[in-house]
Amino acid sequence: MLSVVNEDGTTQSGSLMDDIVREGARRMLAAALEAEVNQYIAELAGERDEAGRRLVVRNGHHRERTVTTAAGPIAVKAPRVNDKRVDGETGERKRFSSKILAPWCRKSPKISEVLPLLYLHGLSSGDFVPAMEQFLGSAAGLSPATVTRLTKQWSDDHSAFQDRDLSGSDYVWADGVHPKVRLGQARSCVLVLMGVRTDGSKELIALAEGLRESTESWADLLRDCRRRGMRDPELVVGDGAMGLWRALAEVFPQARHQRCLVHKTRNVVNALPKSAQPGAKKALQEIYNAEDRDHAEKAVKDFGRACGAKWPKAVTKITDDVDELLAFYDFPAEHWVHLRTTNPIESTFSTVKLRTKVTRGAGSPAAALAMVFKLAGSAQARWRAITAPHLVALVRNGARFEHGVLIERE
Repeated sequence: MLSVVNEDGTTQSGSLMDDIVREGARRMLAAALEAEVNQYIAELAGERDEAGRRLVVRNGHHRERTVTTAAGPIAVKAPRVNDKRVDGETGERKRFSSKILAPWCRKSPKISEVLPLLYLHGLSSGDFVPAMEQFLGSAAGLSPATVTRLTKQWSDDHSAFQDRDLSGSDYVWADGVHPKVRLGQARSCVLVLMGVRTDGSKELIALAEGLRESTESWADLLRDCRRRGMRDPELVVGDGAMGLWRALAEVFPQARHQRCLVHKTRNVVNALPKSAQPGAKKALQEIYNAEDRDHAEKAVKDFGRACGAKWPKAVTKITDDVDELLAFYDFPAEHWVHLRTTNPIESTFSTVKLRTKVTRGAGSPAAALAMVFKLAGSAQARWRAITAPHLVALVRNGARFEHGVLIERE
């Protein structure tokens, strides 16, 4: 192979030494593939059909592909084998598989599996080709049209997810998130329901577009969940959005309510002067980190006595919602840390928001929802199961807990 060498010893494709190494590696790999195929055909030379013709013969070469080696990317044309033998058990045609190229094949996962990871790291469709070319060793099959076809599968997966059967969850977190993607209306958001399976693992229950977290939007989503078999949860954790609580009272009237203490703390602190905020935060921590419900109620009274005269509005935010703020104390103590806040949704969708901030215009509203669903699905594999998962079944069966401890039935 001839190359134009510059005065500094480099060529148009890099240094001359690199070109020599890559060319040598290409020739060695090609020779090894030829030897592998020749040996395979020689070993099966005795395999013939009824007319005496060989069943395993050479059949030209495959299309050129690029593999990434230590010497750099190398273009390879692997020999093709025409194997007409049939497996006696399965009835399928046997195929020749190169053991030499197998390591590079294993390094190349399906593009559809890699796309969600690229989205999570902020890549847009125009960035796929340069990013994946280095990873897979080739840009073949990575055109924007191919990426669009693959993302259509996301919509199909989302549709199947929205129609699946729901047996219900004892604990449910609910929240409305506002990713920077194009939804159906200007003030739309994504309504999210996350729950706990009987084995203690967390799952994404439902995800749908809603208008400003309104009662009607939440009620539509909850009715759909009930239609698909979801029963009244034991406890629903959410922020202060009134639309959620009104919809729950209508669709799942038996479910108890737990206000997110992180959101409540922010609301209380915002009603206080800056000088009083550090002391108020400490007093609120005494409430939701108390030993049990009795101590938490005492901490609420202490907070009221300390701040009620000067800042009655801030105190009212706590005293008016005591039952909803302390509901988690009636469940297993091992579960308290999970039930006090909507953090499972907040932490998951912080990554989704980071990604969608890059994407912004994600096409149609359906495509935007499908992308958010796929991102949440990618994050779901990393969700930590609830502590003491064996207690979830007891909660489902109506077991009573006092001070976080199971009360044995007579």
